[in-house]
Formats: sequence, C-alpha cells, structure tokens
Amino acid sequence: MDTIVGKQSIQFQKAPYIVSAASVVGKKEGEGPLGSQFDEIEQDPMAGQNTWEEAESALQKRAAALAMEKMPAGLSAARYLFSGDLLGQLIATSFGVMDLKLPLFGLYGACSTIGEALMLAAMTVQGGYSETVLALTSSHFGSAEKQFRFPLEYGGQRPLAATWTVTGSGAFVLASQGGKARISGATPGKVVDFGLKDSLNMGACMAPAACDTICRHLEDFGRQPSDYDYIITGDLGSVGQTILLDLTKERGYDLTGRHLDCGMLIYDSEKQDTHAGGSGCACSAVTLAAHILPKIEKNQWKRVLFVPTGALLSTVSYNEGQSVPGIAHGVVIEHAG
Repeated sequence: MDTIVGKQSIQFQKAPYIVSAASVVGKKEGEGPLGSQFDEIEQDPMAGQNTWEEAESALQKRAAALAMEKMPAGLSAARYLFSGDLLGQLIATSFGVMDLKLPLFGLYGACSTIGEALMLAAMTVQGGYSETVLALTSSHFGSAEKQFRFPLEYGGQRPLAATWTVTGSGAFVLASQGGKARISGATPGKVVDFGLKDSLNMGACMAPAACDTICRHLEDFGRQPSDYDYIITGDLGSVGQTILLDLTKERGYDLTGRHLDCGMLIYDSEKQDTHAGGSGCACSAVTLAAHILPKIEKNQWKRVLFVPTGALLSTVSYNEGQSVPGIAHGVVIEHAG
C-alpha cells in the first residue's frame, strides 16, 4: 500500500507501535469519571513549585519519566522528543524536559498538539530515523487562565459554552516493535476559520476543523464511520459535539453513536461544574493514555480515529479582534494482535 493516501493522508507501511504511555493529572481530573485510570494524581495544584508554569513543567517531567520507565525491556532509549504546550514560547516544555537531555522538536498545535506529536513521531520511526521516540504534551488550568483570560483571583463568571483547561501531562513512547497498539495512518489537519471570535466557546471554533479532518480522512482512505469503533475528538465539549455532528452529516457522514469527545469523558460536567467539558493540551493526551489506549491494547476496541482539536488564538490576536481558527489532526490507532 502506498504511503501517500488521497489528498492529505498517510498510511504507515511499517506501523509504529505505542509501547508505553503515562498520565499525570491534577486533583480535579482525579475526581472525574476517569480518576481511577490515571497513573498519578497530583493533589497540589502547584506541584510543589513556586508558579503555575513551573508546576506544569513538573507534570511534564514526571509523565515523561514514567512513560520511559514503562518501556519494554530491550528497546533502545528514545532518541528524539516531540512536545509542546499552550504557553508562550513553549516554556512549560522547554523547562520541563531540559533534564531529559533529548533533542527536542517543539510543537504548537494548541490543544491538538498531542496529535501532531504522535504523527511526527510515527513518521520518524517509520522513516528509520530512530527506533524509539517520545511524544509529550501538557496543560494547566492556572497557567492557561493566567495567560489567556484573567487571574484566578478575579473570579470571573464563565459562560456555559466554556470549557475547563485540564491540569496534567500525557506521554507516549513510540517504537518499531514491542507494543499492543500501533499507529497505522494519519491525516494532518488544515487551519479552518469560520470567523468565530468568542474565545470562551472554543468548541464552536474547533468543530469546523474537526469536521474537515474527519471527512477528509474518510474520503482519503475510502472508509465509513462504521469502520471505526469510535471517532474520538480532543476537546470540543458538548457544544462543539453538537456542531460537529451537524457539519459531518451535511458532508454525508453520520457520526451518531460513533463519536466520543475527550473533553466530555474526563469530567462530570454537572457534578464538577465544568460547563461544556474539558480542554487543554493534556485533555486528549491523558484521556488517550489512561482510557483509550488500554481498550485498544486489550482488543476491546480494534480501531479508533483519534482527532485532537486546537483553537489557534493568542492574547495578541484576540486583543486585535482576530477570529479564532481551529485545527485538528487525525491519528489511526489499531490493536496490534
């Protein structure tokens, strides 16, 4: 089968394996529906550090170390690292992974970053540039609110369409052999802008990009939604999910019963007051590591299309009145029997 598929997709002829994964989350995430499935739950929002940003870096460092500890015996150490976060200049990543002494490819795809990291790591392994690669990302409620919105002390009222930034970090080791789940294909996403300007309704801003990537993926591979156990987006939340289902149906694909969203899985929106659900780079990463991947490894799910979603805004673009474009990256993860 050709490596290049359709207009923008990739088929991995030697599908790289996800050989280990780790999830480290905060107290609120640990109190949610997936709480028992995470590797570590940090009760201190500061993680023993002096700032929110340092806390986020600490979560990255712990997730990376844990993922590497869980690697199967006999594999060589990771040669490269693909990682990113939401903060300006990727400071959570640069300070968090410094002690790992690994060559770093710093990535920014907003909340879709783990999809980008997994995709590029898989390309690196299949291309023979490294037997083992680490993919990593993080977010933190405190650091995200500080950068994009208001100081926590301000106590601003959040609209019902808003999502809650996940505090945590997810890490994955990809290798040419040794796992029970593999990345068999990918569809890199395009920037899609419907002109929306409400930064507190990111689900609506990202849903068009998710629709574009999902539909393009299905067209490129000649598949239907029924070819997947689930198509799982990153952090559209309940508002974004409704929009996505309407948009894909207009394109001829009915995702009813086939769609899940990490932002809706990680919190109990009613009991935890998270409104539309979860968001942040860690949202899809920790949900994949703790909840989705184990189901694939156990062959409870044979194939999923994992589609992390990102809202491409900054404080500068928002203050200058720009819209909030979205992006989504599709990664096919299959059971390796």
